[in-house]
Amino acid sequence: MRECAGDGDAIETDRRPEDVEFASLGYDSLAMLETLSRLEREFGVAIDEEEFADATTPAELTTLVNRILAAAV
Repeated sequence: MRECAGDGDAIETDRRPEDVEFASLGYDSLAMLETLSRLEREFGVAIDEEEFADATTPAELTTLVNRILAAAV
C-alpha cells in the first residue's frame, strides 16, 4: 500500500491498524485502484473488482489476496 499510495493519514484509534477502514486511513479510490493493479501484476492473478471493493480494511484485503493465491496454486 505504501508503495502504491503513500503512508496514509495518521489516526488515533483503539483498533488494530489492520482493522481500520482504508477511507479512515486516507486511501482514496485512486490509491485503491493502483493497489489492485499492483497486486494483479505482482502476483499474476485476477482480482474481481467487486470483491476487492468489499475489502475495506487491510486485514480484509490480506484475507482476499491470500484466498486468491491459495486457489491459484
